[in-house]
Amino acid sequence: MTGNGWLVFDYGEVICGPTTALPDLAARLGAPLPDVERAYWARRNAYDRGMDDLVYWRAIGDAVGVTVDPATAAELTELDVAGWSHTDPDTLDLLDELAGAGRRLALLSNAPVSFARFAERQDWARHFRELVFSADVGLAKPDRAIFDLLVDRIGAAAPDCLFLDDRPENVAGARTAGLRAERWPGAASARALVGLN
Repeated sequence: MTGNGWLVFDYGEVICGPTTALPDLAARLGAPLPDVERAYWARRNAYDRGMDDLVYWRAIGDAVGVTVDPATAAELTELDVAGWSHTDPDTLDLLDELAGAGRRLALLSNAPVSFARFAERQDWARHFRELVFSADVGLAKPDRAIFDLLVDRIGAAAPDCLFLDDRPENVAGARTAGLRAERWPGAASARALVGLN
């Protein structure tokens, strides 16, 4: 890829590892981990599209037979954000190198509002010229609409963007929208994809 195009990164399991929050969430709810994990993922798409924190955690509580009040929801939100906060040092180094080389970087992440506000305050966020979080716009990957919104915001033609994501369905969605897209291979292997050798 030439240095003139945009590089668009996902966050979850690209810049960070898998969430570590689920055991802590289960412990806080006092419910079995498998039940909490099922409920967590079953409702995550709605949360990523803008569902309120309290509504999300109450839905999970209902699924596992636990009443969730606002204070508990706030605690669960804090645990959830922390679980997604463990960034990959090699990916951060790659972002630093790309930004230092003047590459145009954007972030496109399926994430709830609470995590979006946390992410914006992190040091790595300074590398991105545009940050698009699904809950802020009421759209989510792999829907074409969120990719169209992204390219409009950055003022780019879709083929001038290379999108990197860990999920095959999101890669396929990006390609449908006209972006070039590849499944995230890890920071070391991604160097060749982004033109660093």
